[in-house]
Amino acid sequence: MPPVFREDPYGGFNFLVTVNGISNDGKAVRGSFTEASGLEVEVPPIEYRNGSEDITVRKIPGLKKFTNITLKRGITADLAFWNWILDGMNGQVTRTDGSVVLLDENKQEVMRWNFKRAWACKWSGPGLNAKNNEISIETVEICHEGLDVDGQS
Repeated sequence: MPPVFREDPYGGFNFLVTVNGISNDGKAVRGSFTEASGLEVEVPPIEYRNGSEDITVRKIPGLKKFTNITLKRGITADLAFWNWILDGMNGQVTRTDGSVVLLDENKQEVMRWNFKRAWACKWSGPGLNAKNNEISIETVEICHEGLDVDGQS
């Protein structure tokens, strides 16, 4: 779905994450998270200098790099993400595709970022403390090899 244009910017608090094929039945896992970060791509410059030129440094595009996507959510009994990283710890990395979907105030999709050839590369459990009154948060870090905006070529 191509991005939906409007004058006012969308809030960053309505979103959904989908990861294909990591559940026991092979279906997509959809989750609501408190935070999703790392939707970044970088094309760092390669600097070089020709010996026949003055002190000018030339710059050409280097390899594209994709930042890992970090997802945070309250711990529930859903072990799909834990089992995904467990497979990787056992030498059976499961690569898959997924999406981070931005929703409007009516929970309708307005923009979708698709990531490719992804696998869970880090999981962090909650910090437990009997003195606080906070939700237990788990963090899943997903590395991937491609990011695009749905509807763009």
